[in-house]
Amino acid sequence: VQLQASGGGLVQAGGSLRLPCEASGILFSINEWAWYRQAPGKQRELVASINSGGSTYYEDSVKGRFTISRDNAKNTVYLQMNSLKPEDTAVYYCNAVKVRLPLGDKVREYDYWGKGTLVTVSS
Repeated sequence: VQLQASGGGLVQAGGSLRLPCEASGILFSINEWAWYRQAPGKQRELVASINSGGSTYYEDSVKGRFTISRDNAKNTVYLQMNSLKPEDTAVYYCNAVKVRLPLGDKVREYDYWGKGTLVTVSS
């Protein structure tokens, strides 16, 4: 299973971006999706997550501006980012948690990370 994140780029403050992340490969289901970000010189932080039931979590600084959603049929998660601020500048990583996939005659669960996509917000 591989995760491919895209949609990053340069945007002015107040603008919007939509980040999709697709899981490719043979899998049964993905329990939870999450988006993290890492700004230069800072630790990676959780931005938003969505579980299999559709419940979501948002870090305080992005509440009301970012929306996480998932399309299970496409094994894809999205992060809609509106009203972007310079402090949102970071590399954004998608994370698939408890991905159920076949391994021989058994079902196993693994976590996967995408390679990251750079979001730069200019003032």
